[in-house]
Amino acid sequence: MSRVFDDRPCELGEGPLWHPNRKQLFWFDILGKRLMTQEDGEPRSWQFPEHVSAAGWVDRDTLLIASETGLWRFNLATEDKDLIAPLEVDNPVTRSNDGRADPWGGFWIGTMGKSAERGAGSIYRFWRGEVQRLVPDVTISNAICFAPDRSCAYFTDTATKLVMRYALNPETGWPIGSPSVFLNLRMDGLNPDGAVVDAEGSIWIAQWGASRVAGYSDAGQFLTAVEFPATHTSCPAFGGDDLTTLFCTTARQGLDVDTLNAQPTNGMTFAATAVGKGQTEHRVIL
Repeated sequence: MSRVFDDRPCELGEGPLWHPNRKQLFWFDILGKRLMTQEDGEPRSWQFPEHVSAAGWVDRDTLLIASETGLWRFNLATEDKDLIAPLEVDNPVTRSNDGRADPWGGFWIGTMGKSAERGAGSIYRFWRGEVQRLVPDVTISNAICFAPDRSCAYFTDTATKLVMRYALNPETGWPIGSPSVFLNLRMDGLNPDGAVVDAEGSIWIAQWGASRVAGYSDAGQFLTAVEFPATHTSCPAFGGDDLTTLFCTTARQGLDVDTLNAQPTNGMTFAATAVGKGQTEHRVIL
């Protein structure tokens, strides 16, 4: 059963991150250009001058934040922001989208066109101070997450309705060979969005337009779905003291006034229990 965790509606909620040291959820409203959280049950947000979309934790007070122009070190206490690496800074068409820290201390980040221009985006990996492109010609980058045994990474181009799996070098985390299709959602007409892998290796995928997060085994078998009272579920994250709460961001983007009036919870951030147990989010090493 899901509940509203935070009732501030996001135009495009994304990038939920459970900070394991702070025991605190952070997430983004990409189109609102803000980082959001709750502290002691009170809402808090930080406004940015450009689109921000995903983060990894560096230490208790520091996040690595992905924006439309770069990866930034951001201090939550002082609000100081320092550029770590540029990201498509000379391309005004694109912005950052989905991203997550990998088990080696790297950070994978996807970009996309601000109007979802076909093939305008890419997926990159930041590691040891350098950014390297892994996947070109992506329309809507999403579902970046990692198996608990470090064997593979997952990602999707939502426009294809295919979730891909990339074998990884166990020592360095760099991809091996070419990605393969893990899940084909075309027959079901489902749009894979953000995703997270639990401690057992099952992947939980938000499905844009379907009001749910669906769980699949590491063999691609459908397990169950968690329903949320919002049309556009965008990204899940496990959190809570024991990592058994499934949080989910949602969006109001693309919904008409009648839909928003009929279901005002669209765009809010939700929590569900008794779903599974997550992994601790990996630390980004700068």
